[in-house]
Amino acid sequence: MTTATPPAPAPTPASSPAPAAKVPSLTSVFVRLKLSILKNGLKQSGGRMAAYISSIAFATLFAVGMLFAFLGLRGSADAGTVTVLLVGVLALGWTVMPLFVPSGDETLDPSRLVMLPLRPRPLTRALLVASLVGVGPALTLVLTLGAALAVARGAAAAVVAVLAVPLVLVGCVALSRAVAAANIRLLTSRKGRDLALLSGLMIAVGMQFVNLGAQRLSEAGGLATLRPAAEVVGWLPPASAVSAIDAAGDGDYAVAAVKLLISAAALAGLVAWWQRSLVRLMTEPDGSTIGASGGGGAKAEDTPAGAGRLGRMLPDGRAGAVMERSLRYIWRDPKTKASWVTSLAVGLIVPVVNTVQGNGSLYWACFATSMLGMQMFNQFGQDTSAFWMVAQTIATKADAYAELRARAMALLAITLPYTLLVFVATAAILGEWNGFAQVLGAALAILGAMVGLGAVASAYFPYSIPQDSAYKNVAPGQGGLAWMSIFGSMFAAAALCSPVLVPAILMDDSDAVTSMGLLLGGLLYGALLIWGGLKLAAPRVAKRLPEILAAVSKG
Repeated sequence: MTTATPPAPAPTPASSPAPAAKVPSLTSVFVRLKLSILKNGLKQSGGRMAAYISSIAFATLFAVGMLFAFLGLRGSADAGTVTVLLVGVLALGWTVMPLFVPSGDETLDPSRLVMLPLRPRPLTRALLVASLVGVGPALTLVLTLGAALAVARGAAAAVVAVLAVPLVLVGCVALSRAVAAANIRLLTSRKGRDLALLSGLMIAVGMQFVNLGAQRLSEAGGLATLRPAAEVVGWLPPASAVSAIDAAGDGDYAVAAVKLLISAAALAGLVAWWQRSLVRLMTEPDGSTIGASGGGGAKAEDTPAGAGRLGRMLPDGRAGAVMERSLRYIWRDPKTKASWVTSLAVGLIVPVVNTVQGNGSLYWACFATSMLGMQMFNQFGQDTSAFWMVAQTIATKADAYAELRARAMALLAITLPYTLLVFVATAAILGEWNGFAQVLGAALAILGAMVGLGAVASAYFPYSIPQDSAYKNVAPGQGGLAWMSIFGSMFAAAALCSPVLVPAILMDDSDAVTSMGLLLGGLLYGALLIWGGLKLAAPRVAKRLPEILAAVSKG
């Protein structure tokens, strides 16, 4: 009996391959990534969202105001001068922005992309397009458009403007990104954080010069003095693109073409430099992971504390050790350094600028004394949680007094000669030496009051200084305490130094004998105020060491 073999299964048609999913371009991925990180960052806290919305509102109002101002310049003989210089300043701002605000665009930090298999050219293109997303590029676009409208005259100038506006925008962004990529390892190091903290100083200094320049330009024919500078800046990219619009409006088509080519060539060079920096960042090892050369570390370890040049200049014992520690804080701690450098610079700039402007007075030099005296406030806050090591050395009121006195001596070692320098510079510019001695005596009294009250405030109102934030100088919840100690002590200092300050003001034209008497009196009275402040603060410090440690450790 035979069994029927089952029929062979019918051959199934070969299954067709599934259509390949379309891979999104790298540029679109980076743009979406930028928007997503921005959106998620705003969700972290209401304060961050409020700050971002406020920045958008301020940028919008500023952009609209500047746009109307540019439109008002149309037809003016100085329109080309103003627009070219403003675009030059705008490009300068884009250049220095990554140096002083390295975390301003942390989503585009190329060092975060080292482990990804990305080719340099597509990566550069994607980063450039993603960099155009934000408030800064939008504001730059509006300002550049306004500058183009101010100088565009005729059809040829309009055609050049269509090319010039994107050249300026992309050139500014590429300049910023290229500088950031070339210096990213510096900006993420301790030196970079120091540089970021000094941005406040640069803004303060810049505002003083802007104020001085605005007063000079407000005079009759003031803009005429800027024309030579505008002629030079007009050949520098990306301002040369705006200058090309002005040249096309005047019929100088060859000059306009050359200036446009300069901006285009500069943009190409910036992109190439940026791409090379990215390649070097992706391929070269980080210098921080390479061990130090032999011998250097051993020498540093074998050098005993206080045996360096600074230690030999200071007194022996506790006073010298505390002074050296305080001075090293000033040199090494980023926030302490930024505070001191700002006080030193602004304290000199304010009296000098006011003197140059014609509003000078020797009493402006007292501003430097007040700024430097503020450094005595919150002495233990700069120690942060490391204050526990200082607390281990304080057992009695005498120990606390010695600690505070040495800190005051470190401050006076810088403040006294600097105060004299500011007074001499102000008096030399003014050419007035009659009231030098008595005003200097008043300044010494102010300094004594600030140092004495700073010691008291350090003992009674200590607060923490956050170390994880570049721009927060007070821990959350302690802002009122900090403002109360600073402003309350400033009013108290004015009241305490009035016995010397009032006679110095009333006897402005006193003779040499009286002036020297006021100088000596201010010196002695300032020393008395320092001694009294230290004596008042020392018992409080010795009694409340745990409370001070808790207060300065919150950050």
